[in-house]
Amino acid sequence: MPKFLIQSTYTPEGTKGLLKEGASGRRAVVERVVADLGGKVEAMYFAFGEDDLVCILDLPDRVSMAAVSLTVKASGALHTRATPLLTIDEIDEAARRQVSFRMPGA
Repeated sequence: MPKFLIQSTYTPEGTKGLLKEGASGRRAVVERVVADLGGKVEAMYFAFGEDDLVCILDLPDRVSMAAVSLTVKASGALHTRATPLLTIDEIDEAARRQVSFRMPGA
């Protein structure tokens, strides 16, 4: 199942909701959304600095991740970035593949 790193920053409106519900309330919502799509929350951490929330999600496919991303962004409560995560075996496989490439100007 593909893994995704989610980095999120709350908007002022989203922060007000977090203060009202608490972190455990938001975790329950995230877990329900991900489970409804056949996935799992591997990790969820709140932070301070550039990101307010960092998650690692297992989802069945990229379309499921896109559906979550579109819905969350449309709410206006969060700004998010989703990064697909690759295993060591996947990178080893990629390194073995031959790619025909020429540098510009070469």
